[in-house]
Amino acid sequence: MSTEVILHSYEQWGVECLNRFNGMWAFAIWDGMERKLFCSRDRFGIKPFCYAVVGETLYFASEIKAILPFLDRIETDTEGLKDYLTFQLCLNGKTLFNGVKELLPAHFMTIKGADIAIQRYWEVYYEPDFYHKSVYFEEELAHRLEESVKFHLRSDVPVGSYVSGGLDSSTIASIANDMQPDGSMMGFTGKFSQYGPKFDESRYAQAVADQKGFELKSVDITATDFMENIRKVIYHLDYPVAGPGSFPQYMVSKLAAKDRKVVLGGQGGDEIFGGYTRYLVAYFEQCIKAAIDGVSSNGNFVVTYESIIPNLVSLQNYKPMLESFWSQGMFESMDRRYFQLVNRAPTLDKEINWEMLEPYSARESFANIFNGDNVKKESYFDLMTHFDFKTLLPGLLQVEDRMSMAHGLESRVPLLDKSIVELAATMPADIKFKDGDMKHVFKQVVKQYLPEVIVNRKDKMGFPTPLNDWMSGEANDFVKDIFSSAKAQSRDFVNNKIVIENLNAEGQYSRKIWGLLCLEIWQQEFHDKSSAFKALLK
Repeated sequence: MSTEVILHSYEQWGVECLNRFNGMWAFAIWDGMERKLFCSRDRFGIKPFCYAVVGETLYFASEIKAILPFLDRIETDTEGLKDYLTFQLCLNGKTLFNGVKELLPAHFMTIKGADIAIQRYWEVYYEPDFYHKSVYFEEELAHRLEESVKFHLRSDVPVGSYVSGGLDSSTIASIANDMQPDGSMMGFTGKFSQYGPKFDESRYAQAVADQKGFELKSVDITATDFMENIRKVIYHLDYPVAGPGSFPQYMVSKLAAKDRKVVLGGQGGDEIFGGYTRYLVAYFEQCIKAAIDGVSSNGNFVVTYESIIPNLVSLQNYKPMLESFWSQGMFESMDRRYFQLVNRAPTLDKEINWEMLEPYSARESFANIFNGDNVKKESYFDLMTHFDFKTLLPGLLQVEDRMSMAHGLESRVPLLDKSIVELAATMPADIKFKDGDMKHVFKQVVKQYLPEVIVNRKDKMGFPTPLNDWMSGEANDFVKDIFSSAKAQSRDFVNNKIVIENLNAEGQYSRKIWGLLCLEIWQQEFHDKSSAFKALLK
């Protein structure tokens, strides 16, 4: 949205202007008549808004590094760190910097004198519509999806698209291509071809480009790229990020910025329509419990034990996850079981000085969000996707925004349109998740745009990064040096001596070392350079 539109809307409708906006924003308006500051962030957290109160002064910015010079000290927020170690992200507006907060998505903040007030202006309500059949939702979704892509294609310059080879980005790129008859569509993808097909999904991205006839550009990412750029990635993010996707995202954005100033992405589809394998894992366990208890027909189990079995092939590469999940118990309450799936803390038992992070309960914060009043308790599927929508999605959008903006690239996310999100929240679970088929209704709608090989994929892995291969090869010394510096060896919260001892003990797709590596680089780039940030004020 343009600045002029925001200003005139506020002038006309005041705070109510937020209910008329659609898109991405983070802004602050000084209201001279009311003598107050009015700040707002978009519904889904696409654009960042961070702030800190130091003494009697409020500082706010789109990047935390802009606020750091004004803090008395750069310190780690221990509650935020406990969230990060547990969920790989912070909850409830916390950040990893003590004294710095984020304005939550779908909230606005007013500051008048010494009074600061924060309110929610929008909520997504999961209220299943059992009146309409699947064909209604499919037709509505198809219409709203095309309208959203059309809306996001508005630009004074040619628009490109990220194409990972997965369902979401492939759909957006395909529809965008069909709406640009001038042939200006261009796609961008990344790969690690040195390590074979398991780290190279570009063949799927190419299948979409070939069917639609647009140009696809790719970057082959190497260990050298990793060593030269990982510090830049953490610097631009302001945070450590436990998911390795941020690094290839940085490299693909760098590639795209050479040819485009605006790109479309597929973020949001997994959280809206249920695309994560852990949903199938959790639901499968609940179906077994329901079958044993003889309650498979009640509202909690709209997907039956029998019908889910054919789709369990999707778990083929997740046997270690299943083993770990079931080793921690079975058949407890739904929130306890989902917490076990998203809780990464047990894998860090030896590396983290947990006694320094008590008594804050990350488990309690999780439960408050998971059991939100806006979600009916009849659907386990909605409870799970809702938690990720409120927590994981803003974290992923942070990566999307920071990695693209690091190269002066504007990234837009058409799936995160208000009308699409609100429609999906009314879809009964047995339509979104029919027979345990993840993103079922979305697949039914978008299969008309895509090659069959994309629609029927069962092996999508996100954007896997061969960190462990690099650590045992070209980047071995580089990684060890990061953990071996004098400051790294004397951290309060992390025992990096143990980290070094276990560097080569992780599985190929494990996020553990990646998360600890990013945490240490973050300490070095921000905490260890606190004097340099202070010096910026001189």
